[in-house]
Formats: sequence, C-alpha cells, structure tokens
Amino acid sequence: MSSRISDIRRQFNRSANSYDAHAHVQRLMSDRLAKSFLGWKNKSNIAGPHIVEIGCGTGALTEILVTEWPSASITAIDIAPAMIQLAEQRVLLDEANFNRIRKMTPDRLRFLHADVEMWAENAPTSSFDLIVSNACFQWLSNPKQTLGHLRRMLRPGGALIFTTFGPDTFCEMHKAFNEVYRANGMEPQRHGLRFLSPNEWNSVLKESGFSSIQSESSIHTEKYASARDFLHTVKAMGASTSEAVTIRGLSSRRLFASMYKEYEGKFSIQGGVAASYDLLLIQAS
Repeated sequence: MSSRISDIRRQFNRSANSYDAHAHVQRLMSDRLAKSFLGWKNKSNIAGPHIVEIGCGTGALTEILVTEWPSASITAIDIAPAMIQLAEQRVLLDEANFNRIRKMTPDRLRFLHADVEMWAENAPTSSFDLIVSNACFQWLSNPKQTLGHLRRMLRPGGALIFTTFGPDTFCEMHKAFNEVYRANGMEPQRHGLRFLSPNEWNSVLKESGFSSIQSESSIHTEKYASARDFLHTVKAMGASTSEAVTIRGLSSRRLFASMYKEYEGKFSIQGGVAASYDLLLIQAS
C-alpha cells in the first residue's frame, strides 16, 4: 500500500467519530446525488439492480440506497475501517433498516474495507448496474485508470453517478495563502487537494470509455466562526491533505497566523467568514 493511501486511510480513521458533526456540505451533496440516482431508477427497467457505493463513509448514502431499493444488492466500500464500522452501525442497527434487510437475500447488503483503485482492477466485468460515490473521487490518484475499470464493471444500461468538488472549492483560503507567500517574496504553494474542473472530468471520463456524460456545478457558501474554525472543520472531516512543503524563513506557525489574518480581513461576513464549495454532480454511461 502506498504512503498516500495509508495517509488517507489514517486521516479518515482518525476523523470517523467527528465526521458527521461537520459534514454539512457532504450531506447536501448526498441529497443531490440521491435525487439523481432516483431519476435513473425511474427511467431504468432493472428490477433488482446490483449497486456499488464507493467511499460509503459513515453510511448516510448507504441508508438511502437500502431504503429506496428493497430489491437491490448493494456493496458499500470504504478505505477506512472506522468508517465502515460506523456505516454498519447506522444501517444495520436501525430497526427499520434491519427489518428491510432481514427479508432480503443474504447478499442484499455487504460492507467492504478496500481501496477502490486496487479493488476495481480485479472486479468482474459487467457486474454492476449502478455505481455511486459521494464526495470521494477527488482522492483518486489515477482517475483515468480507475474510471476505466468502473466503466468495464457496468452492465449495459448501467450508470456511474458521483459528486465531487470543483476547482473553486476553498478559493478564499487559497487566495489568502497566496497573498501571504507573495508578501514574503515567495512563490505560492498549494494547500489542499487540486480539484478537477467539469471539463477535465469530461475528458477523463471519455478517455476511460464513457460516451454519455452530464454534469452540473454550483457554488455553495458555508459560514464559519473564524478562519481557524474553518480549517478545524476541514481537519475534522479528514480532508487536511496538502501539497505544500516547509520553506526556510517562513515557519508554519507564522504562515498560518498570517493566512488567518488575511482570510478574515478579506472574506469576513456577518457572524464569521465565508468558505466556498464548488459542488459537481456527474452522471456517465
């Protein structure tokens, strides 16, 4: 397992118990994703679809799948064992869900601890009717290769529907960091993941074998008490990866203190600071 994958798993294991308390935007994305795949459900003629959910997290979307598709077979995958445990508790220990699942076949629902990029390589061809993923694909290290495997896994008439973050996500933070670097005569560095644009996703999906692609994007603004509170929330969701490296002459403490000041000086709103989320919803087949 690569160090990057180990880091991601460690982050989400550590943040599992605090994730739901901070994941307001991810729940919004999950609701939008659910509306989209319910639209696919109404158009398809598949009575008992085989569904895989990639990056199930604490099981919020899994619960919707179980509720809406009583005849489906569902595989829910996540890289973090702690997330899998919480998802199982959410879905299997809920009395209503338990009663639904108890009436189904034994393979009705299974949780799988796996790195999707490794798992997809060996998954059977034409094995799923629907592949869904909420706020996960930004973590893929090789999206083209992985999406190619997912395309191979889809049955005729199947679809891939996912949400992820676009390039304008956290634009306030990036602008604040850039100003601090420039003020110190340094080349700006990237803090956080680089997110693909809708056009980039469209290109990668086409190169991976998908031909019909639809995408929606929207900017959602959240309010936080302070710039420090914003970063605390991001860390509590396990999303604190950064490409930046330590630079001589600018300590991490000084860098972040200056960034907080810049952020709050330029992006304050009534009662706190603004943080933008560039939300993408993509459906491909």
